[in-house]
Amino acid sequence: MHRVVALVRPVQSTFELGIAAEVFGTPRAGVPQHYAFDVCAETPGPVPTSAGYAMAVPRGLDALATADTVLIPGWAPVEAPLPDAVRRALLRAHARGARLVTICSGVFALARTGLLDGRSATTHWARAEQLRREFPQVRVEPDALYVDHGDVATSAGAGAGIDLCLHLVRKDHGAAHAALVARHMVMPPHRDGGQAQYAPPSPPADALDGLLEWAGARLGTPLSVAELAARLNVSPRTLARRFAEQLGTSPGAWLLARRVAEARTLLEETDLPVEAIAVRVGLASPVNLRRRFRALVGTTPGAYRRAFRRY
Repeated sequence: MHRVVALVRPVQSTFELGIAAEVFGTPRAGVPQHYAFDVCAETPGPVPTSAGYAMAVPRGLDALATADTVLIPGWAPVEAPLPDAVRRALLRAHARGARLVTICSGVFALARTGLLDGRSATTHWARAEQLRREFPQVRVEPDALYVDHGDVATSAGAGAGIDLCLHLVRKDHGAAHAALVARHMVMPPHRDGGQAQYAPPSPPADALDGLLEWAGARLGTPLSVAELAARLNVSPRTLARRFAEQLGTSPGAWLLARRVAEARTLLEETDLPVEAIAVRVGLASPVNLRRRFRALVGTTPGAYRRAFRRY
């Protein structure tokens, strides 16, 4: 029996802990039970939760000594330091072969062990920049739903913890068993795309002498980089330099991102067919829109509309 131990702390997210318990610790009729689930804390006893009640946690860090998977279901606040005793327990568990897994903000605790140095990891899209800033030695993948290196694995926002946990079940016991667990949870065994489809489109920046606002109002026209440069009476090379300095991107990449962002808004707020949206945002054809949309958002326009249509 594979032992999964969740390391909790005050104030513990009930949803993120519940994800782990649902996947690894819930007996289901007709589903083989391959995991034993337990919970521990640095200090055993009552642990406050985000739902306003305290839960009784009888086990301390000694529970990690026999865990096959150690799971950190969030770490709030993310700025909270990692206690030395917890750090040592996590490193000892990893050294003897335990798998360390984080959900959402739990990656901040794992990053403080040094085990993610030089490796890729993910977290909630709203925390990705903070993770990158505080741990520059970690390669942050802000669009990934989860990243699994075998010995360590991280997930994006809380809901992506379900994706990661089902992935681990699939890895441990095969796709058929993972699909069976997912079916009992009334969940898809695998989600298409990444986090980009859930992060709100970035608002157009107010820079470059009004050029961005001017271009944003003309997305339906076949704008070119040369036309953007002519609007400011500069050369395309000078325009590229100013975009890089002020926005950290190229004119062409910015324009494409704006077209896709506008397409997202139209998919959410209107009933316009994909063909009409493609023309309205300047991507000419539904084929081009689908190709560009998938490249930047990680899913198709149709799937995006089904998920995010505002009724």
